[in-house]
Amino acid sequence: MAAPSAGAQKLEQGVQSEHVLQLQEQLRDLGYFKAGLTGYYGSITKSAVRKFQQAQGLSADGIAGPATLNRLNKKAKAEGETLRQLAKLIHGEARGESFEGQVAVGAVVLNRVQSSAFPSSIPQVIFQKGQFTAIDDGQFNTKPTATSYKAARKALNGVDPTNGALYYYNPKIATSLWSKSRPTLLTIGQHDFTR
Repeated sequence: MAAPSAGAQKLEQGVQSEHVLQLQEQLRDLGYFKAGLTGYYGSITKSAVRKFQQAQGLSADGIAGPATLNRLNKKAKAEGETLRQLAKLIHGEARGESFEGQVAVGAVVLNRVQSSAFPSSIPQVIFQKGQFTAIDDGQFNTKPTATSYKAARKALNGVDPTNGALYYYNPKIATSLWSKSRPTLLTIGQHDFTR
């Protein structure tokens, strides 16, 4: 994953994007960010940016503008591990689905991160026991395609074709009565999406 261009980015509170996720990973790697990786620039991210800025002698406004991003990119390499995990989950769960269906699976992960009923970071949601078939049966370990990465980026950048769904299942193969008992919000391809 390429680092966000210092001249082209300004990240601030209220933004949700793949660049915020990368910022959080870099701040975590440097010891400034100690919360869940969400891709959402909230008060915790702003505080971590402010602490980094203070330590670097930059104007400590909590906004990751060009000077802050440039300094951060010199201090911590952008690995993009969380984006890779999301792309692997999308590939494992929805590689046979339309692009919209793949984005929808990514959006469910992001919706769960924002819900108090689930863990508050993308990796914790992905690896929560018993939640995703691709984790349980090993499909998560297959190499994601460029389309899976594109779908992950779309979801991270706020695209949600499900309008807030927290669950999905394939009604043709699902065996869980609990899944089937939930009211369907919409169907995209082979998946029914529910809350």
